[in-house]
Amino acid sequence: MKPQLTLLILLSIVIFGSTATPRATAQATDWQQVAIPPLPAFHPQEPKRIELPNGMVIFLQEDHELPLIDGVARIRGGSRSEPASKTGMLEIYGEVWRTGGTKAQTGDQLDDYLESRAAKLETGSRADSTTISWSCLKGDFDDVFRAFNELLRQPEFRADKLDLAQKEMNDSISRRNDDVSGIASRESAKLAYGATNPYVRQPEYATVAAVTRQDLLDWHHAHVAPNNIILGIVGDFDSVAMEAKIRQAFGDWPKGSPVRKDEIEFHPAKPGYYLIPKEDVNQSSIEMMDLGIRRDNPDYYATQVFNEAFGGGFSSRLFKSIRTAQGLAYGVGGGVGSAFDHPGITRISMSTKSASTLESIQALYKEIDALAANPISAEEIKRAKDSILNSFVFNFDSPEKVLRERMAYEFYGYPADYLERYRAGIEKVGKDDVARAAAKYLHRDKLAVLVVGNTAEFDKPLSSLGTVTNVDITIPPPPGEKSEKEEAPAKPTASNPEGKALAAKVAQAMGIDNLQPVKSLKVDFTETDPGDATATPVEVTIVFPDRMHVNVHTPDGILSIVVSPEAGFMSVEGRGGGDLPPQQKSDSLTQILHDPVYLAQHVNDPAITFTAAGTEKIGEVEAAIVDVGGAVPWIRWYVDPKSGRILRENYKGMALSGPFQGETELSDWRTADGLTFPYLHQNKQNGKDSSTVRYTTIQLNPTVDPKLFEKPKQ
Repeated sequence: MKPQLTLLILLSIVIFGSTATPRATAQATDWQQVAIPPLPAFHPQEPKRIELPNGMVIFLQEDHELPLIDGVARIRGGSRSEPASKTGMLEIYGEVWRTGGTKAQTGDQLDDYLESRAAKLETGSRADSTTISWSCLKGDFDDVFRAFNELLRQPEFRADKLDLAQKEMNDSISRRNDDVSGIASRESAKLAYGATNPYVRQPEYATVAAVTRQDLLDWHHAHVAPNNIILGIVGDFDSVAMEAKIRQAFGDWPKGSPVRKDEIEFHPAKPGYYLIPKEDVNQSSIEMMDLGIRRDNPDYYATQVFNEAFGGGFSSRLFKSIRTAQGLAYGVGGGVGSAFDHPGITRISMSTKSASTLESIQALYKEIDALAANPISAEEIKRAKDSILNSFVFNFDSPEKVLRERMAYEFYGYPADYLERYRAGIEKVGKDDVARAAAKYLHRDKLAVLVVGNTAEFDKPLSSLGTVTNVDITIPPPPGEKSEKEEAPAKPTASNPEGKALAAKVAQAMGIDNLQPVKSLKVDFTETDPGDATATPVEVTIVFPDRMHVNVHTPDGILSIVVSPEAGFMSVEGRGGGDLPPQQKSDSLTQILHDPVYLAQHVNDPAITFTAAGTEKIGEVEAAIVDVGGAVPWIRWYVDPKSGRILRENYKGMALSGPFQGETELSDWRTADGLTFPYLHQNKQNGKDSSTVRYTTIQLNPTVDPKLFEKPKQ
């Protein structure tokens, strides 16, 4: 046989298969006919466990794929053990531990040291533990591990970094009510566990201010001891050599006092309806909750399958019914929650437009009730189990993931083979198990229902379902400051003579003879934000008393905002737009009524009140305070009694992030078209600098096209 012919025959066998292969094995015509092989056995690479005589537990997991070595120490004791009067202390501790550096070098010096080695060294905290971790190249391990050991055993918690962390936390507190989903998640957890439960306590200005450097040092001394530490290391190393290094580093570290076990009580809220009104949104967040279970509960595997089938994804009952079929939800899901050493939260969550709030609650009830007559089917269970098991392997597809899970089992006292048991436990779950778990742990009459939304836009009052309890999410003020309610001035019912005289002086200073003819004005100005030197050009056209058009020149084009009694909308050039939230529209109309021109025009209008309310020093001026109200929303003027110029304004506003207490310093008064205006406006929101506005040109009674206030076609 010729060599070329032999080669052709071999190639044909490789490409087309053996000529002896029968042709009876035709391809399947339906995907359901495709045979799915069983999942292979799951035997993850087990880390080596070592326990030193001082009680430190070490796990070593070799992984030679990359020349990296990572490690993490998990230390018993977390925020659930901190004093209630110092809530937030462990979050501060977790930050300042790293930023405060060691006795040998500051946190900033440590940054430079690590950056030169492309390494990381981080600290943090959680409810039951604190952590310190590193990541570095194999060649830099000795240097980075030395820094890790110093930070672990000799942290400094420098005062300047503590002060910075407290300021950052105060900023976070001030913004915690900005996001609706965040409010719903936080407050529903309080309802499930009880408002004073340490798992759901939240920092306040007062508790943050109470934290001292000595508190951090004392905590570290009491908790960071070898017998309270589990250390895991993964990467490109030899386990025998690494064990020797670890024993040398920590072997002579004496034991400390063991961390006591926390005895935590759970006091769920009574079943019923709880409401958090949020007027600046157009959708509702709905949370139904109850206490869940622990992961060592015999029903844990059955609840996992139930959760996936009932509310776990795109193919779940809740999603297919409430979102896909009924079109009520942006997102919906949930199930019986679990945790390692305390009950999780059974939670059903949903977001919907305001006008379908109660309809959505009733739809959720209907699905829960239907479980009794129409339990999760065998087909749904098979699909749920396949989803769990097929994704299971990807959760532990690296030695590092297996190590972290194994450390968790050690921390909570679970069996070392718990990971392998999980797959077997899921595979054994049957239809009766799921039905029993659903009936045992999900009861409509035991659920507390929380709604966060705009009550004015609900399809029906929430009270039509039952008694409603309002949840107060007001943020307590910092120590020594009054709350917003305490600061709010009493609304004057009438002007007083001194207030009228001061208002008249303001009008005189602006140019009283030229005020009344003003029906509209156009102002060009630039706006800069704190820390940003970029000046954004803005044009505002106002037609008194209730029309405003704003053009903001952004890098992406002109952003237009229009408000009138008929409409409130915003649009971006070439990209379309949408309606303003009702509160944003209302706030913009208020800005028109607060314009000094409009108010100065109405100093003799009996419907608008001007009430003198004492004095306050502004710079070198003893400014006279004038509360303006009545037919316009409240605003406070601080007036120079000699010149009649307004030096400052206080008012309430509405930003995209929520309501705020506003303050504007007015200066650089100049004359334009016979009227005097403040050309410099320095703005604050909730006491913090928010923007600086500089007028460039002002036109009185410009020609205004009525189409300027019409909503563009989409």
